[in-house]
Amino acid sequence: MYSKTEVTQLRQAFWTTFGQYMAPVPSAEGVPTNWINYKTGLKHVYFRMQADGRRATIGIELTHPDAGVRELFFEQFRELKTMLHEATGETWRWEADAIDANGQPLSRIFTELTPVNLFSRDDWPALISFFKPRIMTLDEFWSSAQYAFDELR
Repeated sequence: MYSKTEVTQLRQAFWTTFGQYMAPVPSAEGVPTNWINYKTGLKHVYFRMQADGRRATIGIELTHPDAGVRELFFEQFRELKTMLHEATGETWRWEADAIDANGQPLSRIFTELTPVNLFSRDDWPALISFFKPRIMTLDEFWSSAQYAFDELR
């Protein structure tokens, strides 16, 4: 079992390592990108990477506080489902109604890797190999797909 301090330090060390590993990788549009805090340019639309002692997930989270607006965004993503799945080469999970770790409602589209442990440095190569191609694919997908959301801005 890890202490709270160790958990914080390991989590921070992993994301720093991942950030350094990804720093030289340009976005699909050829510009430097902060891959860990990826900016979609749309309020309440996030690309999130998360990992803990059991699993890792990467996905799109829609966090608009208005359920109706959140549903509109989710439906717009649904229109792009084939494009997303072709870009990733995978079928991702789609949850219109989910709850985040803080009890807030959200919609999400994601994939996960299990079993994997963020707190074991031996698993870091597997985590990086999971996150890197998927965040890059999300970026490539978003470079085209973002324009479908112009009317919802």
